[in-house]
Amino acid sequence: MSLRYVLLLQRDLQKAVRFYGDGLGLPVRVVTERWAELQAGKSTLALKAADGEAYCTTGYSPVLAFDVDDLQATLMRCLERGASMDGAIQHSPHGKVAALRAPDGVMISLVEASSSQEE
Repeated sequence: MSLRYVLLLQRDLQKAVRFYGDGLGLPVRVVTERWAELQAGKSTLALKAADGEAYCTTGYSPVLAFDVDDLQATLMRCLERGASMDGAIQHSPHGKVAALRAPDGVMISLVEASSSQEE
């Protein structure tokens, strides 16, 4: 068994494609009026236009965690495309971590490993 994709319902599909594609740098594989697929390493992030507001209620959200080479540059691209910070950048022995919300409320974690972790 294998995971086919992670699906996120979106209020504004095109805005979400710009955020995940341009902001996070995920390669866009498929975009239609109601569906998009982006490559996230060996996984696929699928985005679907929601059929109604009830499908996009706020509250708890999955957290999508991404390893990034340059946290500051990735964070700036995401903020320019509608994300908002959820607290300050955290510094730990393992590296830097930023928590943010994507334009549609999904929680995103960006992790830049410390140089000692990469060796």
